[in-house]
Amino acid sequence: MLTLPFYRPVLKGLEEVQERLRRLAQEVDDPRLAPLFAHPMEVPGKRVRPTLTLLAGRLTPFGQDKVSLMATAVELLHIATLVHDDTVDKAEVRRGRATLFKLFGPQVAVLVGDYLFATSAVLVCETGHLGVVKRFAETIMDLATGELQEHLSLGQWPQTREQYFQRIYRKTASLFRTAGEAGAVLCGAPEEWVAALREYGYALGMAFQIVDDILDVDGVGEEVGKPVGNDLKEGVLTLPAILLLERYPEDNPILPLLRGEEPEANLARALQMMRTSGVLQEAHGIAQGMLQRARAALAPLPPGECKECLLALADYVVERRR
Repeated sequence: MLTLPFYRPVLKGLEEVQERLRRLAQEVDDPRLAPLFAHPMEVPGKRVRPTLTLLAGRLTPFGQDKVSLMATAVELLHIATLVHDDTVDKAEVRRGRATLFKLFGPQVAVLVGDYLFATSAVLVCETGHLGVVKRFAETIMDLATGELQEHLSLGQWPQTREQYFQRIYRKTASLFRTAGEAGAVLCGAPEEWVAALREYGYALGMAFQIVDDILDVDGVGEEVGKPVGNDLKEGVLTLPAILLLERYPEDNPILPLLRGEEPEANLARALQMMRTSGVLQEAHGIAQGMLQRARAALAPLPPGECKECLLALADYVVERRR
Protein backbone atom coordinates (compact mmCIF):
# COMPACT_ATOMS: atom_id res chain seq x y z
CA MET A 1 0.00 0.00 0.00
CA LEU A 2 2.69 2.53 1.00
CA THR A 3 4.64 1.83 -2.21
CA LEU A 4 2.48 4.29 -4.15
CA PRO A 5 4.55 7.29 -5.28
CA PHE A 6 2.72 9.95 -3.28
CA TYR A 7 3.70 8.24 -0.01
CA ARG A 8 7.45 8.40 -0.67
CA PRO A 9 8.21 11.91 0.63
CA VAL A 10 6.34 11.22 3.89
CA LEU A 11 7.27 7.59 4.64
CA LYS A 12 9.49 8.63 7.53
CA GLY A 13 6.75 10.91 8.82
CA LEU A 14 4.20 8.10 8.67
CA GLU A 15 6.59 5.83 10.56
CA GLU A 16 6.85 8.51 13.25
CA VAL A 17 3.05 8.73 13.39
CA GLN A 18 2.74 4.97 13.82
CA GLU A 19 5.44 4.90 16.48
CA ARG A 20 3.78 7.72 18.40
CA LEU A 21 0.46 5.88 18.25
CA ARG A 22 2.16 2.75 19.57
CA ARG A 23 3.67 4.68 22.48
CA LEU A 24 0.37 6.36 23.31
CA ALA A 25 -1.27 2.95 23.59
CA GLN A 26 1.50 1.50 25.76
CA GLU A 27 2.17 4.45 28.07
CA VAL A 28 -0.81 3.97 30.35
CA ASP A 29 -0.60 3.37 34.08
CA ASP A 30 -2.77 0.24 33.96
CA PRO A 31 -1.31 -2.57 31.81
CA ARG A 32 -4.78 -4.04 31.29
CA LEU A 33 -5.70 -1.02 29.16
CA ALA A 34 -2.76 -1.09 26.75
CA PRO A 35 -4.06 -3.92 24.52
CA LEU A 36 -7.48 -2.27 24.35
CA PHE A 37 -6.02 1.02 23.15
CA ALA A 38 -3.56 -0.72 20.82
CA HIS A 39 -6.09 -3.00 19.11
CA PRO A 40 -7.64 -0.48 16.66
CA MET A 41 -4.17 0.86 15.76
CA GLU A 42 -2.51 -2.47 14.97
CA VAL A 43 -3.72 -2.78 11.38
CA PRO A 44 -3.14 0.60 9.74
CA GLY A 45 -5.44 1.58 6.93
CA LYS A 46 -4.59 3.69 3.90
CA ARG A 47 -3.39 6.56 6.14
CA VAL A 48 -4.65 9.08 3.62
CA ARG A 49 -5.45 11.71 6.26
CA PRO A 50 -2.03 11.86 7.97
CA THR A 51 -0.41 11.65 4.53
CA LEU A 52 -2.37 14.76 3.55
CA THR A 53 -1.24 16.59 6.70
CA LEU A 54 2.39 15.62 6.18
CA LEU A 55 2.38 16.58 2.49
CA ALA A 56 0.75 19.94 3.28
CA GLY A 57 3.33 20.42 6.01
CA ARG A 58 6.14 20.06 3.47
CA LEU A 59 5.16 23.28 1.70
CA THR A 60 7.84 24.92 3.86
CA PRO A 61 10.66 23.39 5.95
CA PHE A 62 9.38 24.96 9.16
CA GLY A 63 7.31 23.59 12.07
CA GLN A 64 7.86 19.93 11.23
CA ASP A 65 7.54 18.73 14.83
CA LYS A 66 4.12 20.37 15.05
CA VAL A 67 3.11 18.96 11.68
CA SER A 68 4.02 15.47 12.93
CA LEU A 69 1.93 15.96 16.07
CA MET A 70 -1.00 17.08 13.94
CA ALA A 71 -0.69 14.13 11.57
CA THR A 72 -0.82 11.78 14.55
CA ALA A 73 -3.84 13.59 15.97
CA VAL A 74 -5.66 13.40 12.64
CA GLU A 75 -5.07 9.65 12.35
CA LEU A 76 -6.00 9.06 15.99
CA LEU A 77 -9.23 11.01 15.59
CA HIS A 78 -10.06 8.92 12.53
CA ILE A 79 -9.38 5.71 14.48
CA ALA A 80 -11.60 6.92 17.32
CA THR A 81 -14.47 7.54 14.91
CA LEU A 82 -14.08 4.02 13.50
CA VAL A 83 -14.30 2.52 16.99
CA HIS A 84 -17.50 4.44 17.68
CA ASP A 85 -18.91 3.73 14.20
CA ASP A 86 -18.36 0.01 14.69
CA THR A 87 -20.13 0.18 18.03
CA VAL A 88 -23.13 2.09 16.69
CA ASP A 89 -23.34 -0.23 13.68
CA LYS A 90 -22.67 -3.37 15.76
CA ALA A 91 -19.98 -4.19 13.21
CA GLU A 92 -17.99 -7.36 13.83
CA VAL A 93 -15.23 -6.88 11.24
CA ARG A 94 -13.00 -3.92 10.38
CA ARG A 95 -9.99 -4.13 8.08
CA GLY A 96 -10.35 -7.90 7.99
CA ARG A 97 -10.25 -8.48 11.76
CA ALA A 98 -12.62 -8.53 14.71
CA THR A 99 -13.64 -5.12 16.04
CA LEU A 100 -13.37 -3.97 19.65
CA PHE A 101 -17.16 -4.17 19.76
CA LYS A 102 -17.06 -7.83 18.75
CA LEU A 103 -14.24 -8.74 21.14
CA PHE A 104 -15.15 -6.75 24.24
CA GLY A 105 -18.68 -5.44 23.84
CA PRO A 106 -20.17 -1.94 23.47
CA GLN A 107 -19.22 -0.51 26.86
CA VAL A 108 -15.50 -1.13 26.42
CA ALA A 109 -15.57 0.00 22.77
CA VAL A 110 -17.32 3.29 23.58
CA LEU A 111 -14.90 4.09 26.39
CA VAL A 112 -11.85 3.24 24.28
CA GLY A 113 -13.20 5.51 21.55
CA ASP A 114 -13.73 8.29 24.11
CA TYR A 115 -10.14 7.91 25.31
CA LEU A 116 -8.78 8.08 21.77
CA PHE A 117 -10.85 11.20 21.03
CA ALA A 118 -9.47 12.91 24.13
CA THR A 119 -5.91 11.85 23.36
CA SER A 120 -6.13 13.27 19.85
CA ALA A 121 -7.24 16.59 21.33
CA VAL A 122 -4.25 16.62 23.70
CA LEU A 123 -1.91 16.15 20.75
CA VAL A 124 -3.45 19.09 18.90
CA CYS A 125 -3.12 21.28 22.00
CA GLU A 126 0.60 20.44 22.02
CA THR A 127 0.96 22.24 18.68
CA GLY A 128 0.28 25.46 20.58
CA HIS A 129 -1.77 26.94 17.72
CA LEU A 130 -5.15 28.15 18.98
CA GLY A 131 -6.65 28.39 15.50
CA VAL A 132 -5.77 24.78 14.75
CA VAL A 133 -7.14 23.66 18.13
CA LYS A 134 -10.42 25.47 17.38
CA ARG A 135 -10.67 23.97 13.91
CA PHE A 136 -10.00 20.50 15.32
CA ALA A 137 -12.79 20.93 17.89
CA GLU A 138 -15.14 22.09 15.13
CA THR A 139 -14.21 18.97 13.17
CA ILE A 140 -15.23 16.74 16.07
CA MET A 141 -18.54 18.63 16.18
CA ASP A 142 -18.96 18.03 12.44
CA LEU A 143 -18.20 14.32 12.83
CA ALA A 144 -20.80 13.91 15.56
CA THR A 145 -23.40 15.96 13.69
CA GLY A 146 -22.88 14.01 10.48
CA GLU A 147 -23.25 10.68 12.24
CA LEU A 148 -26.39 11.91 14.00
CA GLN A 149 -27.85 13.08 10.70
CA GLU A 150 -27.14 9.67 9.19
CA HIS A 151 -28.70 7.87 12.16
CA LEU A 152 -31.84 10.04 12.11
CA SER A 153 -32.21 9.43 8.37
CA LEU A 154 -32.00 5.63 8.52
CA GLY A 155 -34.60 3.99 6.33
CA GLN A 156 -36.20 7.30 5.35
CA TRP A 157 -37.15 8.31 1.84
CA PRO A 158 -37.16 10.82 0.21
CA GLN A 159 -33.68 12.18 0.81
CA THR A 160 -32.04 14.71 -1.50
CA ARG A 161 -28.55 14.73 -2.93
CA GLU A 162 -27.97 18.00 -1.09
CA GLN A 163 -28.77 16.33 2.23
CA TYR A 164 -26.37 13.52 1.36
CA PHE A 165 -23.59 15.95 0.44
CA GLN A 166 -24.06 17.91 3.67
CA ARG A 167 -23.94 14.69 5.66
CA ILE A 168 -20.77 13.35 4.04
CA TYR A 169 -19.05 16.71 4.41
CA ARG A 170 -19.59 16.54 8.14
CA LYS A 171 -18.82 12.86 8.68
CA THR A 172 -15.85 12.61 6.28
CA ALA A 173 -14.74 15.67 4.32
CA SER A 174 -14.51 17.95 7.35
CA LEU A 175 -11.58 15.92 8.70
CA PHE A 176 -9.87 15.90 5.30
CA ARG A 177 -10.25 19.67 5.15
CA THR A 178 -8.73 20.01 8.61
CA ALA A 179 -5.91 17.60 7.77
CA GLY A 180 -4.80 19.66 4.80
CA GLU A 181 -5.42 23.09 6.27
CA ALA A 182 -3.67 22.36 9.57
CA GLY A 183 -0.58 20.95 7.89
CA ALA A 184 -0.21 24.13 5.85
CA VAL A 185 -0.87 26.40 8.83
CA LEU A 186 1.61 24.67 11.13
CA CYS A 187 4.47 24.88 8.63
CA GLY A 188 3.86 28.61 8.25
CA ALA A 189 2.59 28.53 4.67
CA PRO A 190 1.14 31.79 3.28
CA GLU A 191 -2.63 32.22 3.50
CA GLU A 192 -3.13 31.61 -0.22
CA TRP A 193 -1.59 28.15 0.16
CA VAL A 194 -3.56 27.47 3.34
CA ALA A 195 -6.79 28.32 1.50
CA ALA A 196 -5.73 26.03 -1.36
CA LEU A 197 -5.21 23.10 1.02
CA ARG A 198 -8.51 23.84 2.77
CA GLU A 199 -10.41 23.63 -0.53
CA TYR A 200 -8.37 20.65 -1.71
CA GLY A 201 -9.05 18.76 1.52
CA TYR A 202 -12.77 19.45 1.24
CA ALA A 203 -13.02 18.18 -2.34
CA LEU A 204 -10.74 15.22 -1.66
CA GLY A 205 -12.84 14.17 1.33
CA MET A 206 -16.08 14.42 -0.61
CA ALA A 207 -14.64 12.30 -3.43
CA PHE A 208 -13.27 9.79 -0.91
CA GLN A 209 -16.68 9.21 0.69
CA ILE A 210 -18.51 8.96 -2.62
CA VAL A 211 -16.03 6.31 -3.77
CA ASP A 212 -16.44 4.49 -0.45
CA ASP A 213 -20.19 4.43 -1.05
CA ILE A 214 -19.68 3.08 -4.57
CA LEU A 215 -17.40 0.34 -3.22
CA ASP A 216 -20.07 -0.63 -0.69
CA VAL A 217 -22.15 -1.64 -3.70
CA ASP A 218 -19.54 -2.74 -6.22
CA GLY A 219 -16.47 -3.68 -4.19
CA VAL A 220 -15.13 -7.03 -3.04
CA GLY A 221 -15.73 -7.68 0.65
CA GLU A 222 -12.23 -8.98 1.34
CA GLU A 223 -10.69 -5.91 -0.29
CA VAL A 224 -13.04 -3.34 1.21
CA GLY A 225 -12.61 -4.87 4.68
CA LYS A 226 -16.32 -5.08 5.48
CA PRO A 227 -19.39 -6.79 3.98
CA VAL A 228 -20.54 -5.36 0.64
CA GLY A 229 -24.03 -3.86 0.77
CA ASN A 230 -23.79 -3.16 4.48
CA ASP A 231 -24.95 0.47 4.23
CA LEU A 232 -28.18 -0.37 2.43
CA LYS A 233 -28.75 -3.34 4.72
CA GLU A 234 -28.61 -0.92 7.67
CA GLY A 235 -30.97 1.55 5.99
CA VAL A 236 -28.31 4.11 5.03
CA LEU A 237 -29.12 5.73 1.69
CA THR A 238 -25.85 6.64 0.02
CA LEU A 239 -25.43 8.37 -3.34
CA PRO A 240 -25.89 5.24 -5.51
CA ALA A 241 -29.12 4.38 -3.69
CA ILE A 242 -30.43 7.95 -3.95
CA LEU A 243 -29.64 8.03 -7.67
CA LEU A 244 -31.44 4.70 -8.20
CA LEU A 245 -34.50 5.94 -6.32
CA GLU A 246 -34.50 9.13 -8.39
CA ARG A 247 -34.43 7.10 -11.62
CA TYR A 248 -36.96 4.48 -10.54
CA PRO A 249 -39.23 6.06 -7.92
CA GLU A 250 -41.79 3.23 -7.94
CA ASP A 251 -40.54 -0.15 -9.19
CA ASN A 252 -37.51 -0.20 -6.94
CA PRO A 253 -36.41 -2.96 -4.52
CA ILE A 254 -34.95 -0.39 -2.13
CA LEU A 255 -38.43 0.75 -1.05
CA PRO A 256 -39.65 -2.65 0.21
CA LEU A 257 -36.19 -3.24 1.69
CA LEU A 258 -36.58 -0.07 3.78
CA ARG A 259 -39.95 -1.41 4.94
CA GLY A 260 -38.33 -4.66 6.04
CA GLU A 261 -39.95 -6.79 3.35
CA GLU A 262 -37.91 -9.82 2.20
CA PRO A 263 -34.65 -8.15 3.23
CA GLU A 264 -32.21 -10.65 1.74
CA ALA A 265 -33.95 -10.91 -1.62
CA ASN A 266 -34.56 -7.18 -1.96
CA LEU A 267 -31.00 -6.32 -0.90
CA ALA A 268 -29.64 -8.64 -3.57
CA ARG A 269 -32.01 -7.15 -6.17
CA ALA A 270 -31.11 -3.59 -5.17
CA LEU A 271 -27.38 -4.24 -5.40
CA GLN A 272 -27.76 -5.90 -8.79
CA MET A 273 -29.95 -3.07 -10.06
CA MET A 274 -27.42 -0.45 -8.95
CA ARG A 275 -24.64 -2.38 -10.69
CA THR A 276 -26.50 -2.61 -14.01
CA SER A 277 -28.54 0.61 -14.21
CA GLY A 278 -25.73 3.11 -14.69
CA VAL A 279 -26.07 4.81 -11.30
CA LEU A 280 -22.60 3.70 -10.21
CA GLN A 281 -21.14 5.35 -13.29
CA GLU A 282 -23.14 8.50 -12.51
CA ALA A 283 -21.89 8.48 -8.92
CA HIS A 284 -18.34 7.97 -10.12
CA GLY A 285 -18.79 10.94 -12.44
CA ILE A 286 -19.73 13.08 -9.44
CA ALA A 287 -16.63 11.83 -7.64
CA GLN A 288 -14.60 12.73 -10.73
CA GLY A 289 -16.04 16.24 -10.54
CA MET A 290 -14.78 16.52 -6.97
CA LEU A 291 -11.41 15.20 -8.14
CA GLN A 292 -11.18 18.00 -10.71
CA ARG A 293 -12.16 20.51 -8.04
CA ALA A 294 -9.39 19.19 -5.78
CA ARG A 295 -6.82 19.37 -8.56
CA ALA A 296 -7.87 22.91 -9.49
CA ALA A 297 -7.57 24.02 -5.87
CA LEU A 298 -3.83 23.34 -5.97
CA ALA A 299 -3.21 25.93 -8.71
CA PRO A 300 -1.70 28.53 -6.30
CA LEU A 301 0.95 26.08 -5.04
CA PRO A 302 4.44 26.27 -6.52
CA PRO A 303 5.52 23.41 -8.79
CA GLY A 304 7.45 20.65 -7.11
CA GLU A 305 7.29 17.28 -5.39
CA CYS A 306 4.71 18.30 -2.80
CA LYS A 307 2.22 19.50 -5.40
CA GLU A 308 2.78 16.47 -7.63
CA CYS A 309 2.16 14.11 -4.72
CA LEU A 310 -1.05 15.92 -3.77
CA LEU A 311 -2.25 15.59 -7.36
CA ALA A 312 -1.38 11.88 -7.36
CA LEU A 313 -3.14 11.40 -4.02
CA ALA A 314 -6.32 12.88 -5.47
CA ASP A 315 -6.15 10.54 -8.46
CA TYR A 316 -5.66 7.55 -6.16
CA VAL A 317 -8.65 8.45 -3.98
CA VAL A 318 -11.01 8.31 -6.95
CA GLU A 319 -9.52 5.32 -8.77
CA ARG A 320 -8.93 3.00 -5.78
CA ARG A 321 -10.71 -0.33 -5.35
CA ARG A 322 -10.54 -0.53 -1.57
